[in-house]
Amino acid sequence: MLNRLWFGFFLAAAMAGLASWLVGGHADVWAAMVESLFQMAKLSVQVMVLLFGTLALWLGFLKIAERAGLVDALARWLGPLFRRLMPEVPAGHPAVGLICLNFAANVLGLDNAATPIGLRAMRELQTLNPSNDTASNAQILFLVMNASSLTLLPVTIFVYRMQQGAHDPTLVFLPILLATSASSLVGLLSVSVMQRIRLWDPVVLAWLGGGALLLGGFMALLATLSATALASLSSLLGNLTLFAIIMAFLIAGAWRKVPLYETFIEGAKDGFDVAKSLLPYLVAMLCAVGVLRASGALDFALDGIRWLAHAAHLDTRFVDALPTALVKPLSGSAARAMMIETMQHSGVDSFPALLAATMQGSTETTFYVLAVYFGAVGIQRARHAVGCALIADLAGVLASIGVCYWFFG
Repeated sequence: MLNRLWFGFFLAAAMAGLASWLVGGHADVWAAMVESLFQMAKLSVQVMVLLFGTLALWLGFLKIAERAGLVDALARWLGPLFRRLMPEVPAGHPAVGLICLNFAANVLGLDNAATPIGLRAMRELQTLNPSNDTASNAQILFLVMNASSLTLLPVTIFVYRMQQGAHDPTLVFLPILLATSASSLVGLLSVSVMQRIRLWDPVVLAWLGGGALLLGGFMALLATLSATALASLSSLLGNLTLFAIIMAFLIAGAWRKVPLYETFIEGAKDGFDVAKSLLPYLVAMLCAVGVLRASGALDFALDGIRWLAHAAHLDTRFVDALPTALVKPLSGSAARAMMIETMQHSGVDSFPALLAATMQGSTETTFYVLAVYFGAVGIQRARHAVGCALIADLAGVLASIGVCYWFFG
């Protein structure tokens, strides 16, 4: 799957480049495409530099948590649920606890903690995988749920809106929450269909129903707060939770008489080993994404969507926000740039800008997640992971459009 996908990116870029040159008269498109290859190769190294430090830091703390027994305890507690969602993962396996920590970090918007924890979880799942290069069912479910990325507190989007002068930076909080919930639910359902997971099992229904009730209650509480209070709570809760997790690991390790410093260094070395293996996968995927974007393929897609919307007599305001949605699966930084450009061009509180912000928060950067998570364990055959992740992305985009027309008309 990844072989065909990677070649498809370059083939689509070549066709779009030819059309831009022969039809549009833009001979400089080839220079832009070649330049993007080198820019993305440079970006891959810059991303790696950030990952080295982040992975070393968090895998060091995780090693302390593991030695203190926290990960095993979490795995035993959630064993009944994961035995049904991931039947090939034994009860009490360390991967279960790490998966739960990863999901918790994603929900709270702690991206810098979620990725290292997720990579460690993927490595643990690989120990159960009978194949060295083909994704297992458990790895696919885990990756799709990360790609759909249920986020409760999208603090960074609030910050971008504030920087652009939004009257109420947190205006998109509930739309984002509804859209990201839709993408996560569709991601889970799509994988369940492919893997024949029984979601109607009483244990699964109890866990998912309980989680939905807690999420709904928290949403109701946050909806009562003012914009200023909500922004303050988002920042405080994220940072407080992050440091509380670190202190919980350290205190539990000290209680169990774990040699904290030596254990941290051991885990940090593991993080270094994981990070250095990722560079080839990042270069391959980011260069393909860069040349696709530089070729003008996304512009052709937007023009086609706008024509179809006109033909169907639909409101076309949503098309101005679609650049963010189209590049989000390919590049997080590009999607962020598209969102900010839409805010500056249309006005930060315009309908396209509000929709772009909602789309930005509804899903993750699918192909970056794919490259990093599968690249960390040498997976080359993704099976149905890409399809299910893109279905979740599409659900997030469609939900964003529907919710924004509902909220902002």
